[in-house]
Amino acid sequence: MEISAILEQLRGEYWFITALLYGCGFRIHETLSLRVKDVDLHNRSIYIFRGKGAKDRYTLLPEALISPIQQQIAQAQLTHQTDLAEGYGSTSIAPALHRKYGKSLTDFAWQYLFPSTTRCQHPYDGYICRHHLHGTAFAKNLRKAVKASGVHKRVTAHTFRHSFATNLLLNGSDIRTVQELLGHSDLRTTEIYTHVIGQRRAGARSPVDSLF
Repeated sequence: MEISAILEQLRGEYWFITALLYGCGFRIHETLSLRVKDVDLHNRSIYIFRGKGAKDRYTLLPEALISPIQQQIAQAQLTHQTDLAEGYGSTSIAPALHRKYGKSLTDFAWQYLFPSTTRCQHPYDGYICRHHLHGTAFAKNLRKAVKASGVHKRVTAHTFRHSFATNLLLNGSDIRTVQELLGHSDLRTTEIYTHVIGQRRAGARSPVDSLF
């Protein structure tokens, strides 16, 4: 399987980011913007804050990714503890929210699940903070992995979101459930995937297939 071949060439947080893209149908900016507080291990769900169109939504947390997400949380906590020990520890946040949640910015729950490797100065409010991993770093690692995997196709972060949707529909998932998981405002956007897989209705199977 091509996705398996690509995943085998990735390591650490880059492997996990790719697994989330494919396992949850995220957009890349939704994945990189995840904060520790967005992960609900008890209810096996992940909260997406202001996805495309400024829409909030919940999506599933696959069983296979529970252990990796626990490891990533532990890694993020080590980074945060280092920041605190050095007199920092604030996460980056939108200016409008900084005024409201300023005192909470050093709480671990607010930290990014995929923190940047370095601290930076907030471009608007001027405080020293740690932002999330940049999308270009992921794209660079993904290109290397695709080349090493021998997959001769154009593969981007969005490719895994497409694969998530088509696989759900091919396996009989209700199209409105897929719409909700993807965060589509219009069902017609989700219906594009039914044409991609060559079916008018998601999960449709001819009764004659049961005879032979």
